Amino acid sequence: MFDDLSNRLFFRLYQTANILQKVGAQALDSEHITTQQWSVLGALSRENITNGMSVSELCDYLKLSRQNMAGVLNRLEERHLVTRSIDPADARARLIRMTQEGTRLWQRITPLINSFYDEALSGFSTDDQIAVTHYMNKLCDNMYRMDKNKK
Repeated sequence: MFDDLSNRLFFRLYQTANILQKVGAQALDSEHITTQQWSVLGALSRENITNGMSVSELCDYLKLSRQNMAGVLNRLEERHLVTRSIDPADARARLIRMTQEGTRLWQRITPLINSFYDEALSGFSTDDQIAVTHYMNKLCDNMYRMDKNKK
C-alpha cells in the first residue's frame, strides 16, 4: 500500500503541472504560444546562449523527450521563431537559435510572463520561493536519476 502523504504530494504535483499548462497557455494566448514553446524560447533567450543550443542540450535542459522537442521545434520553425543549422563542432548535430522574429516575440511576451509569475506567486515570500525551488530541484533530480530512457 502506498503512503498517503506521498500520494497526496504527487497528486498535487500532477494537478499543478496540469494547471500550469492550462493557465500558462492562457497567459500567452494573445501570442499563440504554448508553455512548451515558451520554455524553449526562454532557454534560447538566456545571455550565455549566444551560438544556440543543440537539440540534445535543449532536451536535457528542459527534461523533454526528443520526440516532444521535435514537435515543438517544428512549430517554432514554421513560425520563423527559431532556426536550425549544422553545428560547426559536430556536423551530425543541429544548433537551434532564436531568429530576430523570435527575439522580438520573446521581448513582447516577457511582460506577460512576468505578470503570470507575479499572479501565480501571489502570497509567496522570497523565502517561500527559495524553499519551493530547493525542494522541486531535489524532486526533479531524484526522478531524473530514475529515468531509464535518459542518455
